[in-house]
Amino acid sequence: MPSTGTVHLVGAGPGDPDLLTLKALRLIAHADVIVHDRLVSDAVLSLANPRAVLIDVGKRPKRHTLPQEAINRLLIEQARAGRMVVRLKGGDPFVFGRGGEEAMDLAAAGIACEVVPGITAAQGAAASLGVPLTHRGVAEHVTYLTGHCRADTPLDFDFAKLADPNGTLVVYMGLATIGEMAARLIDNGLDAETPVLVVERATTSGERHHLSALGRVAAETQALGFEGPTLFVIGRVAGLSLVQGRLGDAAAAFAVAAQ
Repeated sequence: MPSTGTVHLVGAGPGDPDLLTLKALRLIAHADVIVHDRLVSDAVLSLANPRAVLIDVGKRPKRHTLPQEAINRLLIEQARAGRMVVRLKGGDPFVFGRGGEEAMDLAAAGIACEVVPGITAAQGAAASLGVPLTHRGVAEHVTYLTGHCRADTPLDFDFAKLADPNGTLVVYMGLATIGEMAARLIDNGLDAETPVLVVERATTSGERHHLSALGRVAAETQALGFEGPTLFVIGRVAGLSLVQGRLGDAAAAFAVAAQ
């Protein structure tokens, strides 16, 4: 009977393999089994141990390859077979990745579990365009939100608190609900001209971005045909790019105003 293996919950970062941590790269290169999400890029998967078994458990809107409970059982079964298992997740495993649920089930089953952090999509998307998520005198705090609630329940946020012009909001998985979120933020006092940066497939060769405003972002995103994975950065920092020319003249004007 083989000894029980270990499950490593590994953050694959936002897509660019150069943004993997050294530890993540080492584990991917030596794993016996890699259980991965759909958000893990092909470039990252190409670094896998050529003898590893790759299992795609990616979730898509209203269509899951495996339900979460089945994924948890799969990880336990593979570890109990004595294999070195990498559970590879886009971004960071503990930021909207349900890594906490997997870690709890593994602990309850007596399976050793290690968490390896990754650059989350918010950081990757903002950094790729030179947009600081916080900036002195402009954005004092940043809040990460999911635009997709559990079991498709209605959005249930404190929009009065979120509509703070001195902060940054980052919305994950919000393509279907960005119109409602924008309307409720505006209703609670956030200016309709608040900049919104839309980023699709951040840090990859397929990255697309668009600078919009809160009152127009839903219509413009739909008109431009954005698809997942797409991230929304809402706040005054969204109009500020430290990469000259990436987001146009508006960023330069904002940089002067923010001083």
